[in-house]
Amino acid sequence: MRRLPVFFVLDCSESMVGDSLKQMEEGMQAIIRTLRTDPHALETVYLSVIAFAGLAKTIVPLIEVFSFYPPKLPLGSGTSLGAALTVLMNEIDRSVVKTTPEQKGDWKPLIYLFTDGHPTDDPGSMIARWNAHYSRRATVIAVGLGGDVDFSILRQLTEHVIRFEPTKLGDFTQFINWISASVVAQSKSVGEGIENDSLPTLDSSFMQLIKTPPQNLADTHCVTLIGRCQNTRKPYLIKYENELKNVANLDFKIAVPMYRLTGCYPLGEDYFDWSDARTIELKVNTANLVGAPGCPYCGNITAFAVCGCGKLLCINEPGEATCPWCDQKVIFQPHSGNENHGFDVGRSRG
Repeated sequence: MRRLPVFFVLDCSESMVGDSLKQMEEGMQAIIRTLRTDPHALETVYLSVIAFAGLAKTIVPLIEVFSFYPPKLPLGSGTSLGAALTVLMNEIDRSVVKTTPEQKGDWKPLIYLFTDGHPTDDPGSMIARWNAHYSRRATVIAVGLGGDVDFSILRQLTEHVIRFEPTKLGDFTQFINWISASVVAQSKSVGEGIENDSLPTLDSSFMQLIKTPPQNLADTHCVTLIGRCQNTRKPYLIKYENELKNVANLDFKIAVPMYRLTGCYPLGEDYFDWSDARTIELKVNTANLVGAPGCPYCGNITAFAVCGCGKLLCINEPGEATCPWCDQKVIFQPHSGNENHGFDVGRSRG
């Protein structure tokens, strides 16, 4: 039986924390439910999941729909698109059966690549390798989640580049239905002995086919910070999302970027395994951050205390604390001075 391999290459960088990652997991479950009700998909579709953050790994090898169980997705710092393409090409070489004079191989694989930001590695050489050796052997559908995506990079990979930006409740469900329909349509085509690279009709209210990428998009939609609970020593992630704040005086009015707190999320230690280990010097000024969360573990009043080592920890009140990162004693004083002048704190890659 000739198989239709379908690879989901999923951005699991820390900017996806919260609703975005949860929706992606729920979306995978919905896709599987749909495919299991279609006889063509049950007969031909085999699925694989590759996750990427600071590194990339296959977390589900190619397996038939009936036996596929949607995985819990990891989370890490960085968006290593080049590493994701390397793993994808290795999986195609290892898992996809080629046609030979003696046998017909698998059908042309479908690849769904999801990302919400800019690569933090340099994917240029892997894109060149893909275009030279793999682009004619597979169909890539690259989905940019939101507007802060490097669409110019995605356009180097494929002509099927889609911007997904929901505008109302239910758009994500409709988007997942579209993904399911595109897999089902291809499985029906190959069941009839035909390969078809066309896509189902897009709903223009929340999906846009990108032909000319927007220029100079900066990955500024969120700020992520990593801390540890002083009491449990467990890590957490603080996420702020961008909004524009109007600042005016008598002579002019400008919009400056501000980042409003959206949540503080417990992390597993595997976050660091999935994160790009390269040293970075990214900073954000606290004057541009609105809101400070409590600790998600012990309930300390703030998770935004900064040790002299530069790392974040939680505290409940001014006084002495032990940094869970460097084990040094730290004395915290009550804040005083001009609230409009903050201080720089290290941010992660997103």
